[in-house]
Amino acid sequence: MSDNASYISHGQLHPLLRTCLGAAVPFKQALNEYLCSRSYLAGYAPSRADEEAFALLRGPPDRRHAHALRWYKHIAALQTQTSKCGWWLVSKGKRLQPHWSPPDGTEQPKLRLYNSLTRTKEVFIPQHSNRVLWYCCGPTVYDASHMGHARSYISFDILRRILMDYFKYDVFYCMNITDIDDKIIKRARQTHLLEQYRAKKPSATQILQDVLSAREPFKAKLAETTDPDKKQMFERLDTAVTTALTPLQGAAQSGTVDVLLEEAKDLLAEWLDSQFGSQVTENSIFSLLPKYWEGEFHKDMDALNVLPPDVLTRVSEYVPEIVEFVKKIVNNGYGYESNGSVYFDTVKFDTSSGHAYAKLVPEAVGDQKALQEGEGDLSISADRLSEKRSQNDFALWKASKPGEPSWESPWGKGRPGWHIECSAMAGSILGSSMDIHGGGFDLRFPHHDNELAQSEAYFENDHWVRYFLHTGHLTIAGCKMSKSLKNFITIKDALARHTARQLRLAFLMHSWKDTLDYSINTMESAIQYEKFMNEFFLNVKDILRTPTDFTGQFEKWAVEEVELNKSFYEKKEAVHEALCDNIDTRSALEEMRTLVGQSNSYMATRKAAKLLPNRVLLQSIARYLTHMFQTFGAIEGTEPIGFPVGTNGQNVDLESTVMPYLNVLADFREGVRKIAREQKVTEVLQLCDTVRDDVLPELGVRMEDHEGKLVLTLLITKEFPLEEEKKKKKEKALRKKRDEEMAKQAKMKVPPSEMFRSETEKYSSFDDTGFPTRDAEGKEISKGQAKKLRKLYEAQEKLYNEYLQSNQNGS
Repeated sequence: MSDNASYISHGQLHPLLRTCLGAAVPFKQALNEYLCSRSYLAGYAPSRADEEAFALLRGPPDRRHAHALRWYKHIAALQTQTSKCGWWLVSKGKRLQPHWSPPDGTEQPKLRLYNSLTRTKEVFIPQHSNRVLWYCCGPTVYDASHMGHARSYISFDILRRILMDYFKYDVFYCMNITDIDDKIIKRARQTHLLEQYRAKKPSATQILQDVLSAREPFKAKLAETTDPDKKQMFERLDTAVTTALTPLQGAAQSGTVDVLLEEAKDLLAEWLDSQFGSQVTENSIFSLLPKYWEGEFHKDMDALNVLPPDVLTRVSEYVPEIVEFVKKIVNNGYGYESNGSVYFDTVKFDTSSGHAYAKLVPEAVGDQKALQEGEGDLSISADRLSEKRSQNDFALWKASKPGEPSWESPWGKGRPGWHIECSAMAGSILGSSMDIHGGGFDLRFPHHDNELAQSEAYFENDHWVRYFLHTGHLTIAGCKMSKSLKNFITIKDALARHTARQLRLAFLMHSWKDTLDYSINTMESAIQYEKFMNEFFLNVKDILRTPTDFTGQFEKWAVEEVELNKSFYEKKEAVHEALCDNIDTRSALEEMRTLVGQSNSYMATRKAAKLLPNRVLLQSIARYLTHMFQTFGAIEGTEPIGFPVGTNGQNVDLESTVMPYLNVLADFREGVRKIAREQKVTEVLQLCDTVRDDVLPELGVRMEDHEGKLVLTLLITKEFPLEEEKKKKKEKALRKKRDEEMAKQAKMKVPPSEMFRSETEKYSSFDDTGFPTRDAEGKEISKGQAKKLRKLYEAQEKLYNEYLQSNQNGS
């Protein structure tokens, strides 16, 4: 037993008193019962609680309370040994430790995520301890992956990495591939028919005649299209065909038809599909196209350094599970069969206890345009729409028409609806409830609202998803981007212009939930941020290469080091707070930038005083920043400090491999220069300068003279000679001007009545002129905001009138 063990712990005294008061038990009796299980042999030291209990008794207990009496006598005996410093500090002549109190501490911020189900930031609480079940809507694979895909999948990759590597959650990530869909069916059919057409090798005259025939229904379609974006796309296509028609007629006369077929393939494919599409029935034809584009998608994700999912599900592999899922929804009373198709009964579901339809965007219920887009182009004919009990009902299972793939089901041959696939596949892997469901902002209604309804109808719960995360839109130089409108930049095109790290930094510098504008300015900001950080890493590496013994690296800290270290910890805390606040990487990167700025100032001050910076402190800062970039997915591998040097995909430590050889070259050059100066051989000196200024930068090496010492640095990218740099800047300026002009032209074509309607993430209600009246959360637009929007509206009205006037003058 230890000398400083006590009889009554301080934490037990007050419960004893509460017991006495609550049960009307005498304190002596309660104390006796408590002490009967305690040892109070000699060697135990009294505590403050013993002192307080002794004072409360005001005299010895009677013999009935033997344990309390024995304790009382022992404490009374100890009192006689006290000194003036306090009796509880002395026992048997030994000094005891004074009372210790824990620090108050500070409350740590909690991770909050913006939940589309509540439209606010909610504290993130996984359902199963530290494990996070996450489902993400994958791509519909019928064409090349574009920057809209990158917007979602890079953003979710960043969130996933931060949850795993920073907050240390055990994330289980499931993603689907949609390989059965109206768009895929139509594109696969058209591709097949166009290939058949080419294989028949029609004459030049026949091709020209067919193109002219295909153009007639296209012109009619253009005339009846009211959607401004689609109309703009059709106008571009019509202009291209009109412009090309005269030379193509000449090409046909000369027998060259390759150009003709290439220019008119979209018109021909649509025309061929309208005539022969119903004859395409072989299921394998509909699987080749998505299989190819899925492969291309995975290559693009790998090139962007997006982690693969833990589980990947394909609709074509889950048809039996989808059929069973639909059957149970019908059996639960929320689905009904009609002409071989099965529909979800939104009215029955919405009026059932414990259920609510359209949790995400309730104000969108009844939006027929959105509902029809959700059903697909092949599923909105008049006969299909008449099969539904309510216009808000949606297809769970579609009876296949001629020219569509089909599978057996209790309702006849058919295929899955779009929304049901995610519910069945996610339910099969993740069960009745998941922590996170992710997707693009434009999927909220009807896709995700329909997913929620049918899944909760299947599982008979109201919490299929706990947190719904939606990434913001992506615009191209301010204009809406869409694959279906053929107005998009492929991921491969983007990677030809910028590195995967630069694209990721651009995304990190913006909120994951807001609209991101992919433009020259956006990318230039990312490039400059990368350069700023890289210069810091290169400077720190140079300092660390300075020879020193082991003990020499630990130097006395002056005020400058103490201040920088204080700032270092403040910035780490600020980064943590930013990441807790809806994973605000934009603010986190700004805090990291500020830390680097302070570190640069510190290094400059030390250099001016001709003193070496504290290498251990700078190394700690550089390693922290490197770790954060690795967490964000901006650095691959385990590079201890800075961005890896070399081309993408290199997994070797190029810097440590090459630097010894470069140092030999530098020493040799310096020796040659010394001799050349002594012998006054200017030609040799000029050659040495050429090596430094022209040859090495071309190879990605920078050579500088720091205070009489040569410093070699490997660069992420080559530093081109001045003339080449000027040429690149001029080309960039021309591209920027051209892009701005194209953006202006595109903007002019948008009627003012439509300019705000596409901004569904900002506004939910409009007047007859298309002017917003309520924001995304249903709140009325304030007078101040309305005034600003009115100015934008009037400016667009002026632009649009100019566009109409120019068209009239042109005609």
